[in-house]
Amino acid sequence: MLYTMLVLALLLAAFLIFMAPMMLTRAPRTAMIRIPANATGAEVHDTLTRYMGDSFADKVMRMARFRKTDFAKRHGAYEIKEGTNSLEVMRILTSGAQTPMRVTYHGVRNIQELLDRISDKLAFGSDSLSMELYSPEVLDKYGLDSENAMAMFIDDTYEMYWSATPGQVIDKIGRNYTRFWDDANREKAARLGLKPVEVMILASIVDEESNAAEEKGTIGRLYINRLKKNMRLQADPTVRYATGDFTIKRITSEHLSTQSPYNTYLHAGLPPGPIRTTSKATVQAILDSKPNDYLYMCAKEDLSGTHNFATTFAEHTRNAMRYQHALDQRGIK
Repeated sequence: MLYTMLVLALLLAAFLIFMAPMMLTRAPRTAMIRIPANATGAEVHDTLTRYMGDSFADKVMRMARFRKTDFAKRHGAYEIKEGTNSLEVMRILTSGAQTPMRVTYHGVRNIQELLDRISDKLAFGSDSLSMELYSPEVLDKYGLDSENAMAMFIDDTYEMYWSATPGQVIDKIGRNYTRFWDDANREKAARLGLKPVEVMILASIVDEESNAAEEKGTIGRLYINRLKKNMRLQADPTVRYATGDFTIKRITSEHLSTQSPYNTYLHAGLPPGPIRTTSKATVQAILDSKPNDYLYMCAKEDLSGTHNFATTFAEHTRNAMRYQHALDQRGIK
């Protein structure tokens, strides 16, 4: 009996001697540890050393070897918070419980910039994401084409794993698009005489026209009125998009002559695709908007960012003159 107790005491002492450093050694800083596909234990050790130091990495990997962890199957990103002990770090890295990455975008005007922004947070490059997005199967699934593919990307924050594939990312974004365009919203679009993607394009213009939430439905209806009357939209934001210069404050005749299918002063109907990503709130404001008779709009002369609306060209001309006078007074060119 005494011998058994002595053995147990020795085992306990050995365990404590081995475990104490693991429990007492803590991460010196917060870091995201990324384990690439088919990683080796040596690669994981090097990554830990880079962020936490060699001694800390040694302790974590010593315990990982006891668990016989195959890091080739632990592809992912794992957040290690400052103060986490090395035993817990080992558990995090060997469990495969990744930390979700938050991907947020709002009002992005360029599809390549959008794809770059998303892929920067994930393990693959934007070329892979582009190939997935522009595959005919994906575009057909959502009723889109290569010109209007950006319509799928509704402004939002998405949680994705760093190890996600391009297909999984597009599927997640696509599901958000599909959930929004349920039967009820599709019916609302149909009553406006528009397809879902056309409402998305219209909403992208509305978002560029005004930051005032209370105006967005009114502006959307105004443009719908013009479409129904076969009038050109003559939307200044589409001219800025056509020129590629989003810093333009005052649209001139030179800008209006820019040759582009996105220039709605030259081309009738909606442009071929969105001029930016847009939000559910703006799209819903258009879908739920009340009818109006407005055909013209002009920024208010107080430069508040809101607009004067008009039903006749004569009234619009008076509004425009006041606005132009305000720009002249302030020296805005």
